Amino acid sequence: DYDLVTYYNDDPVEQAKIFEDAGAQWIHVVDLDGARSGVPENIAIIEAIARKTLLKIEVGGGIRSLETVQRLVDAGVSRVVMGTVLVKDPELAEEAIKRFGDVMCAGIDARDGEVAVAGWEQGAGISAFDLATRMALLGYRHMVYTDIARDGMQTGIDAQAYQKMAQIFGSPVTASGGIASMDDIDRLGKVANSIDGVITGRAV
Repeated sequence: DYDLVTYYNDDPVEQAKIFEDAGAQWIHVVDLDGARSGVPENIAIIEAIARKTLLKIEVGGGIRSLETVQRLVDAGVSRVVMGTVLVKDPELAEEAIKRFGDVMCAGIDARDGEVAVAGWEQGAGISAFDLATRMALLGYRHMVYTDIARDGMQTGIDAQAYQKMAQIFGSPVTASGGIASMDDIDRLGKVANSIDGVITGRAV
C-alpha cells in the first residue's frame, strides 16, 4: 500500500553502510517508485551506495529497458532483477539475458500462486510456476521469488513453496517475503539445496 509508508532511515546510503559494518556482503535494493512508475527514479542513490561501500548490490524495481540495465552495470551493480518485463515484454527479457548473462535475475512476485506486476498493483493472469518455466527456458539461472502475502508481515515463511519453485525453475532461488526471525532462516536451511540466498528487510 503506497499510502502506508514507514521510513526506517532518511539516508539509504548510510543504511547500506550500517549493513556493511554489521558484516553484510550483499544488499538487495528495490526502487519502489520505479516499480510502480516503470521509470527508475532512485538510480543516483544506488550509484552512491556502489561508490561508498564494497557491498555487492542486487537491484530491482522499474527496470524496463536495456539502457537501465547497462547504467546499473556501469555503476557496479552485481545483479539486476527484472519483474514486470518478464510478463509484459518477454522479448526484452530474452535480450537482457543474452546481452548481460549472469548479471540478470528473474524477479517473480506471487500472491496465491498468481504473478503480480507493476509494484504488485496488478495481477498478471499467469501462474508463478509457468513463468518460472519460461524464464528457465530463456536461460535465466537466478531468481528472487517473493511471497507477497507474507512480505513485510513478518508472519513466517513456507519453505516448501521455495523448494517447489526451485524444482520447477531448475536452479536454486532467493527466498523473499515474510522472513521474521532466525527460525525462518533455519527452516529454509532444511531445504538449503533449493535456496541460494534469503532476503530480509523489515525484520532486520
